[in-house]
Amino acid sequence: MFTLTINQTDSRRDGDCVPQLLKDLRHIPARLDFDRSVEDEVQGIVDCPLQAVEAVMIAVRSGSWYVGVGVGPVNEPLPNQIKDASGHGLVYARRAVDRLRHGKDRVPVAVEGPLADLAAEAEAVLRLLGQIVHDRSTAEWRVLDLLTPGVRGQQKAVAAELGITTQAVSKAVARAQWNEEHAARPAAARLLSLILEVL
Repeated sequence: MFTLTINQTDSRRDGDCVPQLLKDLRHIPARLDFDRSVEDEVQGIVDCPLQAVEAVMIAVRSGSWYVGVGVGPVNEPLPNQIKDASGHGLVYARRAVDRLRHGKDRVPVAVEGPLADLAAEAEAVLRLLGQIVHDRSTAEWRVLDLLTPGVRGQQKAVAAELGITTQAVSKAVARAQWNEEHAARPAAARLLSLILEVL
């Protein structure tokens, strides 16, 4: 399983961002739903590595979170609430997020698991993807939020909805490296899944 522990970087400055993050994560199918675990921290457990990658990208987008991914088992049966869960996956996620608090990483994403080399590789790919996501402008997100990955022929409809040209939509998609990000997400997911294969 994949456990995410997501801590707000500066709640004094930004206020409580947990409700918005939970709203942004609610569409991700989870074994144990994303929820506030303590104060300015969110945790959740997913089965699928692509869901873990999606959750990481959502958190990285705002630039307000340290994102720790723990790869490992969680004690079953799972409790009703994340704060009552236990197991190696949660320990790894805590270790990952604690490591971020003491660093000055431009993209604060860390991965921990039983295979340190693979965890480091997954972390590196997630940070590259996170950099792409974090650096997008508000105007680019206005376009991208209306697109669905892998569906062809959407740009004309998005242009009409936003009142801009199809060429402007195409340029925003290219500038934001949207296709490249979504093409690389499975590589990050594959690295995460390889860590689980030793368990």
